[in-house]
Amino acid sequence: MEPVYLTFVFVLAIFLGFELISKVPSTLHTPLMSGSNAISGIPMIGAIASLQVEDPFFSALLGTLAVAFAAVNVVGGYMVTDRMLKMFKKKEAKTEGGGK
Repeated sequence: MEPVYLTFVFVLAIFLGFELISKVPSTLHTPLMSGSNAISGIPMIGAIASLQVEDPFFSALLGTLAVAFAAVNVVGGYMVTDRMLKMFKKKEAKTEGGGK
């Protein structure tokens, strides 16, 4: 019964995440992404919780996948945030020649 319960929670999380993201206006996606990097700790908790599964190979696989996806999410979020912040920096004027 436990795999059925875990699958139900997983599917419910997918639908909830889709509904939450679809309600956000497109102008707010990038700023919210930078703020949501802290949420990537949730897969880490899921990786720890997966250690309670009876099959050690399955729990190690799930834990590794959770940590990998969380790392990709954090790195990608910071890359997008850095790119967004670079858009707001003043462009320095390039001078060529003898300063005339």
